[in-house]
Amino acid sequence: MSHRYIVCAAAQILLLLGGCETPSGSANDPMEMERAWNAALVRIPTLVGKYDIDFTMEQQFHRHNYGEIEGEWPTVIYMHGCEGFWSGTYRRMRFLTKGGYAVIAPNSFARQFYPKSCSGDSYTGGFYRPSLGIRQADAGYAIARAKTLGWVDEDNVFLMGHSQGGITTATFSSSDPGKSVKARVIEGWTCNSPWSEHKGINAPESEPVLSLVGGNDPWFRNIYNKGDCGSFMDGSNGSESIVYRTGRMKNRHELLENWNAQQIVLRFLRAHTD
Repeated sequence: MSHRYIVCAAAQILLLLGGCETPSGSANDPMEMERAWNAALVRIPTLVGKYDIDFTMEQQFHRHNYGEIEGEWPTVIYMHGCEGFWSGTYRRMRFLTKGGYAVIAPNSFARQFYPKSCSGDSYTGGFYRPSLGIRQADAGYAIARAKTLGWVDEDNVFLMGHSQGGITTATFSSSDPGKSVKARVIEGWTCNSPWSEHKGINAPESEPVLSLVGGNDPWFRNIYNKGDCGSFMDGSNGSESIVYRTGRMKNRHELLENWNAQQIVLRFLRAHTD
């Protein structure tokens, strides 16, 4: 076990006992958000032919010439799940860039304080509920920072996430116009929770939402988290809830491993890209 996780585990116990603050301050600690931003994975369509890998934001700034990037790209801020980056993160970034979208994926695990909040083996989460506030802070910071980059089309920035990243996408809110997005995509979340801060959709009417979920997703077996995001949507603004109720997809949590689901996402993004 790494030193960071030993510190986090000890801090979690103390927090439960009411005995300490988080070691690195609040979720909105600028240094912590900057760490997540610098460690973000970046994939840009015009660089894919030259470098078929994903760089971190820090590597992009320090090692590669931004003069190679032609034009401004509609950009997806992609939020990883509760266990961080995995091979599926890269596959999602690749189908998005093939579809004409740049992708920036903040890495919340790059923070000095980021406790374990779930177990994929047992399909259980909520170990450290303040994680959602951390993820929301990292999302807002990434949206605002992305809009300052010369290769990002600031009028066409989107928010998308899987699992805990999907919860973040659904619940993120800000009164800052610099943190607004054109639309949101939720993968693997029902918008139902016993915790009010995890429940529903906080997108304003101006931000349509697409959600995809398996009807028998193993993460959502309990009465309090079954369902889908449809009942929380504004049906007049182009939002759509897709629930897979038949075939293998009904039991899946990782829906965007499927080509047809990927095409649904691309059609939705294109419909809301100027």
